[in-house]
Amino acid sequence: MTQLSFKINGTKKEVDCDPETPLLWVLREHLNLVGTKYGCGIAQCGACTVHLDGNAIRSCQMPVSAIGDSEVTTIEGLSEKGDHAVQKAWLAHDVPQCGYCQAGQIMSAAALLKNNPAPSDEEIESAMNGNLCRCGTYLRIKAAIKTASQTV
Repeated sequence: MTQLSFKINGTKKEVDCDPETPLLWVLREHLNLVGTKYGCGIAQCGACTVHLDGNAIRSCQMPVSAIGDSEVTTIEGLSEKGDHAVQKAWLAHDVPQCGYCQAGQIMSAAALLKNNPAPSDEEIESAMNGNLCRCGTYLRIKAAIKTASQTV
Protein backbone atom coordinates (compact mmCIF):
# COMPACT_ATOMS: atom_id res chain seq x y z
CA MET A 1 0.00 0.00 0.00
CA THR A 2 1.09 3.52 -0.77
CA GLN A 3 -0.21 6.85 0.44
CA LEU A 4 -1.35 8.82 -2.62
CA SER A 5 -2.65 12.35 -2.76
CA PHE A 6 -4.62 14.01 -5.53
CA LYS A 7 -7.19 16.72 -6.13
CA ILE A 8 -10.74 15.59 -6.72
CA ASN A 9 -13.79 17.79 -7.17
CA GLY A 10 -11.74 20.75 -5.96
CA THR A 11 -10.53 19.13 -2.75
CA LYS A 12 -7.20 17.49 -1.92
CA LYS A 13 -7.73 13.83 -0.96
CA GLU A 14 -5.36 11.18 0.35
CA VAL A 15 -5.85 7.45 -0.05
CA ASP A 16 -3.81 4.46 1.04
CA CYS A 17 -3.94 1.87 -1.74
CA ASP A 18 -2.00 -0.09 -4.32
CA PRO A 19 -0.76 2.49 -6.88
CA GLU A 20 -2.08 0.30 -9.71
CA THR A 21 -5.65 0.40 -8.36
CA PRO A 22 -7.95 1.78 -11.06
CA LEU A 23 -9.21 5.27 -10.30
CA LEU A 24 -12.80 3.98 -10.47
CA TRP A 25 -12.28 1.75 -7.44
CA VAL A 26 -10.54 4.49 -5.49
CA LEU A 27 -13.51 6.78 -6.18
CA ARG A 28 -16.10 4.20 -5.21
CA GLU A 29 -14.39 2.19 -2.46
CA HIS A 30 -12.05 4.69 -0.80
CA LEU A 31 -13.85 8.00 -1.32
CA ASN A 32 -17.48 6.82 -1.46
CA LEU A 33 -18.09 8.72 -4.69
CA VAL A 34 -20.44 6.17 -6.22
CA GLY A 35 -21.91 8.32 -9.00
CA THR A 36 -19.26 6.98 -11.35
CA LYS A 37 -20.36 3.51 -12.47
CA TYR A 38 -18.60 0.27 -13.30
CA GLY A 39 -19.70 -0.94 -16.71
CA CYS A 40 -17.39 -3.18 -18.69
CA GLY A 41 -14.06 -2.75 -16.90
CA ILE A 42 -12.16 -2.48 -20.20
CA ALA A 43 -12.82 1.18 -21.11
CA GLN A 44 -15.29 0.28 -23.85
CA CYS A 45 -18.68 1.41 -22.52
CA GLY A 46 -18.00 4.82 -20.93
CA ALA A 47 -20.03 4.27 -17.75
CA CYS A 48 -16.93 5.12 -15.69
CA THR A 49 -16.16 8.42 -17.46
CA VAL A 50 -14.73 11.23 -15.32
CA HIS A 51 -12.72 14.33 -16.17
CA LEU A 52 -8.96 14.54 -15.79
CA ASP A 53 -8.01 18.19 -16.15
CA GLY A 54 -11.29 18.74 -18.01
CA ASN A 55 -10.85 15.89 -20.49
CA ALA A 56 -13.06 12.80 -20.47
CA ILE A 57 -11.24 9.62 -19.42
CA ARG A 58 -12.29 6.10 -18.51
CA SER A 59 -11.57 5.65 -14.81
CA CYS A 60 -11.76 1.84 -14.92
CA GLN A 61 -8.43 1.64 -16.75
CA MET A 62 -6.60 4.62 -15.19
CA PRO A 63 -4.19 3.60 -12.41
CA VAL A 64 -4.61 6.05 -9.56
CA SER A 65 -0.84 6.56 -9.50
CA ALA A 66 -1.03 8.02 -13.03
CA ILE A 67 -3.10 11.00 -11.90
CA GLY A 68 -0.15 12.91 -10.50
CA ASP A 69 -0.91 16.61 -10.15
CA SER A 70 -3.92 16.50 -12.44
CA GLU A 71 -7.40 17.27 -11.12
CA VAL A 72 -10.19 14.70 -11.24
CA THR A 73 -13.84 15.74 -11.55
CA THR A 74 -16.63 13.23 -11.04
CA ILE A 75 -20.36 13.61 -11.64
CA GLU A 76 -20.62 14.72 -7.99
CA GLY A 77 -18.22 17.58 -8.73
CA LEU A 78 -19.59 18.66 -12.10
CA SER A 79 -21.86 21.17 -10.39
CA GLU A 80 -22.66 21.77 -6.77
CA LYS A 81 -26.44 21.68 -7.23
CA GLY A 82 -26.71 19.43 -10.26
CA ASP A 83 -27.46 22.44 -12.42
CA HIS A 84 -24.74 22.20 -15.04
CA ALA A 85 -26.12 23.05 -18.49
CA VAL A 86 -25.79 19.42 -19.56
CA GLN A 87 -27.62 18.14 -16.48
CA LYS A 88 -30.44 20.63 -17.02
CA ALA A 89 -30.72 19.67 -20.69
CA TRP A 90 -30.75 15.98 -19.71
CA LEU A 91 -33.82 16.61 -17.59
CA ALA A 92 -35.47 18.85 -20.19
CA HIS A 93 -35.14 16.10 -22.81
CA ASP A 94 -36.05 13.31 -20.37
CA VAL A 95 -32.90 11.44 -21.40
CA PRO A 96 -32.48 8.84 -18.62
CA GLN A 97 -34.34 5.57 -18.80
CA CYS A 98 -32.58 2.99 -16.63
CA GLY A 99 -30.02 5.70 -15.83
CA TYR A 100 -27.00 3.45 -15.36
CA CYS A 101 -24.86 5.02 -18.11
CA GLN A 102 -26.02 8.59 -17.52
CA ALA A 103 -23.18 9.84 -15.30
CA GLY A 104 -20.65 8.74 -17.91
CA GLN A 105 -22.74 10.18 -20.73
CA ILE A 106 -23.07 13.53 -18.95
CA MET A 107 -19.36 13.70 -18.17
CA SER A 108 -18.46 12.99 -21.82
CA ALA A 109 -20.97 15.59 -23.03
CA ALA A 110 -19.69 18.21 -20.56
CA ALA A 111 -16.09 17.62 -21.69
CA LEU A 112 -17.17 17.90 -25.32
CA LEU A 113 -18.93 21.23 -24.74
CA LYS A 114 -16.05 22.60 -22.70
CA ASN A 115 -13.68 21.97 -25.60
CA ASN A 116 -16.19 22.66 -28.38
CA PRO A 117 -19.14 24.84 -27.29
CA ALA A 118 -20.98 24.50 -30.63
CA PRO A 119 -20.43 20.96 -31.90
CA SER A 120 -21.94 19.69 -35.13
CA ASP A 121 -24.00 16.50 -35.18
CA GLU A 122 -20.97 14.61 -36.44
CA GLU A 123 -18.77 16.00 -33.67
CA ILE A 124 -21.35 15.00 -31.06
CA GLU A 125 -21.59 11.50 -32.50
CA SER A 126 -17.81 11.18 -32.57
CA ALA A 127 -17.32 12.46 -29.01
CA MET A 128 -20.13 10.30 -27.60
CA ASN A 129 -19.28 7.21 -29.66
CA GLY A 130 -17.53 5.48 -26.76
CA ASN A 131 -20.47 5.85 -24.37
CA LEU A 132 -22.94 3.00 -24.69
CA CYS A 133 -26.58 3.15 -23.63
CA ARG A 134 -28.44 -0.13 -23.49
CA CYS A 135 -31.76 1.76 -23.44
CA GLY A 136 -30.93 3.40 -26.76
CA THR A 137 -31.53 7.02 -25.80
CA TYR A 138 -29.00 8.29 -28.32
CA LEU A 139 -31.39 10.67 -30.09
CA ARG A 140 -32.38 12.28 -26.78
CA ILE A 141 -28.71 12.50 -25.76
CA LYS A 142 -27.86 14.32 -28.99
CA ALA A 143 -30.82 16.68 -28.56
CA ALA A 144 -29.83 17.42 -24.96
CA ILE A 145 -26.26 18.20 -26.00
CA LYS A 146 -27.56 20.57 -28.68
CA THR A 147 -29.74 22.32 -26.09
CA ALA A 148 -26.88 22.50 -23.57
CA SER A 149 -24.60 23.95 -26.24
CA GLN A 150 -26.89 26.99 -26.41
CA THR A 151 -26.25 27.86 -22.76
CA VAL A 152 -22.62 26.81 -22.20
